[in-house]
Amino acid sequence: MRALPSAPVEKVIVTYKSKAAEAGSNTAAKSDTAEKAAKTGEKLSFERRLAGGGALVDLGDSATKQDLTEVMAAFRADPSVASVEPDIRAYAMAVTPNDTDYTKQWDLFEPTGGMNVPAAWDKTTGSGVTVAVIDTGYAAHSDVAGNVVSGYDFISTSADARDGNGRDADAKDEGDWNAADNECGTGSKASNSSWHGTHVAGTIGAVTNNTKGIAGIAYNAKIQPVRVLGKCGGSSADIADAITWASGGTVPGVPANATPAKVINLSLGGASATCPSVYQTAINGAVSRGTTVVVAAGNSNANASGFTPANCANVINVASTSREGNRSYYSNFGAIVDVAAPGGETRRSTDTPGTVTTPENGIYSTLNSGATTQSAENYKPYQGTSMAAPHIAGLAALLKSAKSTLTPAEIESAIKANARPLPGTCTGGCGTGIADTAKTVDAVTTTPPAGTVFTNATDVTISDNATVSSSIAVTGRTGNAPAALKVGVDIKHTWRGDLVIDLVAPDGTVRNLKASSSSDSADNVLTTYTVDASSEVANGTWKLQVRDVATGDTGYINSWSLTF
Repeated sequence: MRALPSAPVEKVIVTYKSKAAEAGSNTAAKSDTAEKAAKTGEKLSFERRLAGGGALVDLGDSATKQDLTEVMAAFRADPSVASVEPDIRAYAMAVTPNDTDYTKQWDLFEPTGGMNVPAAWDKTTGSGVTVAVIDTGYAAHSDVAGNVVSGYDFISTSADARDGNGRDADAKDEGDWNAADNECGTGSKASNSSWHGTHVAGTIGAVTNNTKGIAGIAYNAKIQPVRVLGKCGGSSADIADAITWASGGTVPGVPANATPAKVINLSLGGASATCPSVYQTAINGAVSRGTTVVVAAGNSNANASGFTPANCANVINVASTSREGNRSYYSNFGAIVDVAAPGGETRRSTDTPGTVTTPENGIYSTLNSGATTQSAENYKPYQGTSMAAPHIAGLAALLKSAKSTLTPAEIESAIKANARPLPGTCTGGCGTGIADTAKTVDAVTTTPPAGTVFTNATDVTISDNATVSSSIAVTGRTGNAPAALKVGVDIKHTWRGDLVIDLVAPDGTVRNLKASSSSDSADNVLTTYTVDASSEVANGTWKLQVRDVATGDTGYINSWSLTF
């Protein structure tokens, strides 16, 4: 618990009885305030009438507690007064969490590589949303336990499950260790248990403000562990059934999910040139039930199109960024990546593989200390797109909690539209940039501007080193355009830093919306610009002019709009 500041009361709110003259007359209220000032010897002044009818009376900035008491007593003694109360202060409640390791979570709050999470907690913390973590299962951890709901073990092969049976209702992580090299196929290495699912779960929903450990992004959401990865990974058949069950679908022989998830996190993947139909069918079913599916892009420093389920449709495909805001050296990339999020780097790309040389730059989360089977709970930094994906799953939970009517498509669109350009570099494509939590939450909870919308949805090809335009004829308006004209832009184009975007008014005046940037390698421009066009006549032909200033990347204007 944190004590709130003790601020002096400088004003009181006086509510007069409905039949009193002061209830409807500011002149009468001013006169009454002057009378109370003379009676108490205080310098009182009537400031204004509130929307609810009360009169706001200023005591001056030198009023003491004793002065306040005397003034309130004077008003209460007046038979014309229904009530009098102090004008008290309120404070933003999104204070820094008291979790002891919160300072290690640069990924949540640092302005360079972080995801601007704390500023969203005033509006949403994930309440009412369940997030399914389809992974290795759950290793009991006191910093997550308070948010965990019953899950399921979908590993159908007893030897892989290591629990002596096939599928069952116990999502306990039995360990994914391998005793020897090549045990899981040629080239596989002996390894200890990762407790991967517990690390992912902590990022999404660790209990927060409990004076221990870390803070979760959606810390009032529920976490549903769904076990699909055991010895030597997991099968696509089991993973597909888990997706279906987690989202509230029916799986033969498995009891119905009592708490279906509205967000699914899939920090897993394998090599495949196409998305297997078993995955796509399950994902499509989940999305049709209103569940947002978030997937890690993969850790092979290759095009994500060669990995699945990252290459499936209807998912949010997440690349990883470093603390410096670059694409993490291991992260997959490409045109199919939707957005990036912090995944960290526990070593530099030139450091020996398997070493941890920069732990402070990893993603710090909940874990277990057991080498093979579960032992004591602990915390450790990991790196990977597996760590980036739960940042987006947590954000999706915040959005769904803030506005329950949002569809998976709307959640994806909001996250992508409100991402910020990488402050570093991304070769190959990292989607629309690093997700911005607070900006995205604000976007879905803010009422869009009222007005008439004019749109042009005709595609216009943008060739290399070419200038093109798309026109909108505005009619039926009177006077000038607004001082806050909204210009909605949807441009599909790889390496958007190549583009210069201008708005051209009917009289030919050019207003720049976006400059070119050689370091902005993200794909697409999907945003709304605000322009002061109050000097322009509203009616006429407006143009969106797009200039490509470099070779090697092309695209098209998908649509654009003006809101008057």
